[in-house]
Amino acid sequence: MFVNQRNTIACGMCHSVALLSDGTVRCWGNNNWHQCNSVHLTFTNVIQLVCKEKHSVALLSNGTVRCWGHKQRNPFHISLTNIVQIDCGISHSVALLSNGTVRCWGNNKLNQCDPVHLSITDVMQVFCGLNHSVALLLNNTIQCWGDNSRNQCDSIHKTFTNVIQISCGYSHSVALFSNNTIQCWGDNKYNQCDIVHRTFTDVIQVVCGHYHSVALFKNGSVQSWGGYFYRKCIFEEFTNVIQVACGSSHSVALLSNGTIRCWGNNDGNTFDPIYHTFTNVVQVACGTWHSVALLADGTVRVWGDNLFNQCDPVHLTITNVQLPSPPDTTVLLW
Repeated sequence: MFVNQRNTIACGMCHSVALLSDGTVRCWGNNNWHQCNSVHLTFTNVIQLVCKEKHSVALLSNGTVRCWGHKQRNPFHISLTNIVQIDCGISHSVALLSNGTVRCWGNNKLNQCDPVHLSITDVMQVFCGLNHSVALLLNNTIQCWGDNSRNQCDSIHKTFTNVIQISCGYSHSVALFSNNTIQCWGDNKYNQCDIVHRTFTDVIQVVCGHYHSVALFKNGSVQSWGGYFYRKCIFEEFTNVIQVACGSSHSVALLSNGTIRCWGNNDGNTFDPIYHTFTNVVQVACGTWHSVALLADGTVRVWGDNLFNQCDPVHLTITNVQLPSPPDTTVLLW
């Protein structure tokens, strides 16, 4: 059953990135902010990729990073070394170093790169929402920093213990505990932090969309909450789910037989019937209004909104995409 693995495909708002088996990357989709600039074609020895709205970050095997896309010209990140994990928000990025500390770069208008994060130690994983970040510590507690306009960094998180996984939406976050229960905090405008989630047990994975969340249970079923305005929580009773990905207002479930199911808002054809034809899928990722499936033969398939070439045929020519490693049973990365 899926626990934790690094994606080899990732999606921003209107672009996608794939990590190839030779350690290089390929991008397609919107290039208005250089998300698909040819500079990424020069990267080698890439081991992790993350995307947010308009930019992407690649972690290299030598512990350095490369960034491209919107407002990613700050050279600070170039000087960083000994990086073991990365994540990014809409205009800031966070790196976890091998000594358990973190470094941030990018926009700091909402304290996304506030010096407070420099005092955090014993970090084992970092996560980013739109303008806030969360660090999971070795003692299974968490620390948050950045935008707090929607209580994303509310002090409630300081009471959490035994946390084993975090997921961040735009302005809310979800913590999975060692007893397989969950807790949410942050923006509750669309019931992202509705008390219904407190009744969940036997959860093994949590994933956040922009304004909704999905819990994957031990028995392979899923449950959604939040974002009722967009009907994100109307779905069939899926079983045998092994991975979930969330976009802005839709979600995708990967089933154990290598097929996929979608639910939520269908704006932009996020439910285009083409996905029903996919088999041998090993990983899924979601952008704002499009989705990507990685197949067992190392090729990718895309469906949904194509306004910015997110589903351009160029993706069909990509081969040898790195397949995901076997599920990791721990969040410890160093």
